[in-house]
Order: sequence, then C-alpha cells, then structure tokens
Amino acid sequence: MSTIRPNREQFRQLGQSGEMGPVVMLNLLKFKDAAEGEASPGEKAYQRYGDAAVAMIEERGGRVLWQGRADQVLIGDPAEDWDTVVLVEYPSRQSFIEMVSNPDYMKAHEHREAGLERTIVLACTPVVDRANGEAQL
Repeated sequence: MSTIRPNREQFRQLGQSGEMGPVVMLNLLKFKDAAEGEASPGEKAYQRYGDAAVAMIEERGGRVLWQGRADQVLIGDPAEDWDTVVLVEYPSRQSFIEMVSNPDYMKAHEHREAGLERTIVLACTPVVDRANGEAQL
C-alpha cells in the first residue's frame, strides 16, 4: 500500500536527479468512500485539493495534460484498482518541489490526505530523439 506523502529520500532523489527539463507526474488515485474528518466522499475532498493545486501548478507554468477515470485493471492485480489517473506537467522538478514546499500547498494538501485511500505518483521524463528533437514512442 502506498503512502500519501513522499518521504525525505524520495524528495532528495527527485531534487538531485540531474534532469533539467519538464517533468510529467503520473498520478494514480484511489479515493476513500468517506473523507477522513470531513462530511463528504473522498473524491469531493480531493477535488477541493485539486482546485487549489491546479491554480498553483498554472502559476508556475505547469498544466494538467489529462485526467480520466481508470475503468479496468487489464494487466496486474485487480485488487489494486484505481479510480482516477491524472497527468500533470511541470516546467522542472525544482518547480514541483517549490510548489509542494509552499505553505499554501500544505494547507490544500490536507484535503488530499483526507480524500485518498492510496496513491502512486511517478515522475516521468520525456524520451526525445536527439537527432530531430522529437518525442519517441
């Protein structure tokens, strides 16, 4: 089971990765049926976090690339299902670290913690063909 916050070592590795360009954070989200300490479903608590987070992301030059419902586990353990997948692009790893270290973000994060049962966040770097500068598949 995942935790809701990265640990110090994960933050250290992110900050010291050496990657200087954009980073896309792949978020897998599983909501609680009822948000902890709130009179709402987990998804609604997360939405309060998301509204605040999107504003902070955009202030730093980032953007939500895609968000959708996770319908089915096709490969993997069906017991580890997810409710939502979100792809968020940041200009750099440093801009992400600065955002999540901000007191306003920490306040909004309380809703994230209240609403999520579990999550996985993966930092992803675009793979670029060095010959023509285009993304590779």
